[in-house]
Amino acid sequence: MQSEALVTLVEAELDLRKGLNIKTIDVRGKTSITDFMVIATGTSSRHAKSLCDYVVEKVKENGLQPLGMEGDQGSDWILLDLGDVIVHVMTGQARELYQLEKLWSVAGDAAHA
Repeated sequence: MQSEALVTLVEAELDLRKGLNIKTIDVRGKTSITDFMVIATGTSSRHAKSLCDYVVEKVKENGLQPLGMEGDQGSDWILLDLGDVIVHVMTGQARELYQLEKLWSVAGDAAHA
């Protein structure tokens, strides 16, 4: 599956499962670890973990195996590594604190909304 198709699948699943403020950052040329980062907010740590679980399920349905997931039900930040796409699902408080969009975005970048 191409990176762009995987991003679309992840964004759609996060949206379907009520993820908030979903943003995708194209980090090709900025890092060699991934092509895209998708960042979303969960309403609670339980919701954040559930969002990642649903994304894992959808990715597996499409024949891909996630590389790993960090964080658990009580975490404010769950990281899901899909290879070409890394998904960060955070509580609102964690997202405000770490400001990943600001860290990875540079003026003039095209970010998917």
